[in-house]
Amino acid sequence: MTIVRQNTLNTTVSPLASPPENLAEKYIEAERMHDVLLLLQNLINSEEATVKLILDCLYDVGSVNLINQKLRSKPLNRVMKLIARMSKPVFKILALNWFKKNCPQLITNWLHTQVSFKKPPNTPQQVAIEVTELEPYSIPQAENLSQEIKNLRSQVRWLAGISIIAIAVLGLTVLS
Repeated sequence: MTIVRQNTLNTTVSPLASPPENLAEKYIEAERMHDVLLLLQNLINSEEATVKLILDCLYDVGSVNLINQKLRSKPLNRVMKLIARMSKPVFKILALNWFKKNCPQLITNWLHTQVSFKKPPNTPQQVAIEVTELEPYSIPQAENLSQEIKNLRSQVRWLAGISIIAIAVLGLTVLS
């Protein structure tokens, strides 16, 4: 197996800002963190089956939680969970490629922040808050808004029904 070196660590060494011993320490730190990156890449490549199982578990939990959070309608919820199960193989391929490409660097950067022991600045953050008085809707506007909300809800019900029917027809077509 060949390991390709990538210079993607976020450490910069400035010769003017550091004494020579600090410069050497920074260089050694960058080299060691690069070694961590290479080791993580090697670990992910050698334990690909484990990574796939982890992604599989995360997809199962994440897709169900997302669907439950976004869709309250029981029939639509069940249909979307079925679709999520059918799209799992595509997700696994895309997620594994993304994981191999991005996670070693993300983990290395996170680990580097953990071992750098730098204290976050204790400057209090000032947040500008602008308060404006809201004027309540007049009665005709409130009635119009109420009617618009009712219209939108009925349109959502129609779209949900049409989507369920279309998915059912698609499923029957595929099964036939």
